[in-house]
Amino acid sequence: MESVADLADGNKDEQAPAPALPIYKQGAEARVYESTFMGRKVVVKERFSKKYRHSVLDAKLTQRRLYGEARTLAKARKLGVATPALYALDSVTRSLTFEFVEGPLVKDILLQSTPLPSSDGKLEELASQIGRAVAKLHDGGLIHGDLTTSNMILCAKTGRLVLLDFGLGYNSTLPEDKAVDLYVLERAFTAMHSMVGDMNGLVLAAYNSSSKYWSSTYNKLAAVRLRGRKRVMVG
Repeated sequence: MESVADLADGNKDEQAPAPALPIYKQGAEARVYESTFMGRKVVVKERFSKKYRHSVLDAKLTQRRLYGEARTLAKARKLGVATPALYALDSVTRSLTFEFVEGPLVKDILLQSTPLPSSDGKLEELASQIGRAVAKLHDGGLIHGDLTTSNMILCAKTGRLVLLDFGLGYNSTLPEDKAVDLYVLERAFTAMHSMVGDMNGLVLAAYNSSSKYWSSTYNKLAAVRLRGRKRVMVG
């Protein structure tokens, strides 16, 4: 199902024994698959052990990241950002069990959309939802860490944007960290969705109108962009 395709983080640099159920995504840190929980269809994100690490260190790091993701997700929901509900955390199996959200990934919506401004206002509304959601996170001192269109779903039932995968999320009020978050999203728009038009400009406009700290973040964003361009030029 496309709505769970990109919940796992990292690259495919290590394989782990597969569960009986089909895997939707396996990355360097976790595998994600569909299951059932108390009669509900759910998504399970299971972190596996890293064989190259000392077993005690591996267990500590995995537990820290497991609980950290759960806390970050809970904080995002408290800030008013739509996320999948967390049903269970199992420290033995190193897994998180989430609500299954029906709907297309924002990545797929944009790849299948006609260019702006001939989208009947749908893309403008989507961009507005993205900007407002990220502003809520940042104003609340929360950094997503992996803001891409692969980590966003438009819920089929409510039409509301749902943010996924807080595995790299952390607490910060620094404008620099917020700017890096926005730059990651900007690069995703540039790399995958340039044919749609200036979605990033629409997202930033919505972020600007919603965030209390836009000015300081915007100033840092200019510096982050400059560093990014230098990195591309140097290689």
